[in-house]
Amino acid sequence: MTAPARPIPIARSAFKHFEPIQTRWADNDIYGHVNNVAYYAWFDTAVNAYLIRQGALDIHAGETIGLVVHTECDYFVSLAFPQSVEMGLRVARLGQSSVHYELGVFAQGAESSAAVGRFVHVYVDRQTRAAVPLPQALRAALEPLT
Repeated sequence: MTAPARPIPIARSAFKHFEPIQTRWADNDIYGHVNNVAYYAWFDTAVNAYLIRQGALDIHAGETIGLVVHTECDYFVSLAFPQSVEMGLRVARLGQSSVHYELGVFAQGAESSAAVGRFVHVYVDRQTRAAVPLPQALRAALEPLT
């Protein structure tokens, strides 16, 4: 049996959209770098900030909401407060009711990712939590990122 391929950083040029993130003092851990849990909060922040600005997500009154069903992250270079971070955002797969995002975590201005995350939203009815087809506004906002 062969070992799985080792993940590698992704170049900045592979991403079509970037969201700025400012690290916080509380993001650092005892080892002097940003703790892994902060990356997952950044994924959520980058995706939702983009969707809100595109008019594709109403977090307060929208009938459709995205639930996270999968996340993972590969780390390559440590980041630490007070670094500024840029989250590269792209869509790996646009399904009927789900979206598979890929996020590159870049130190500000870096050409190679410090980490790469994958994040899956399933879109559901806010009340019933049943999966629903992606609303047209959401699909329109995400198609340019594929």
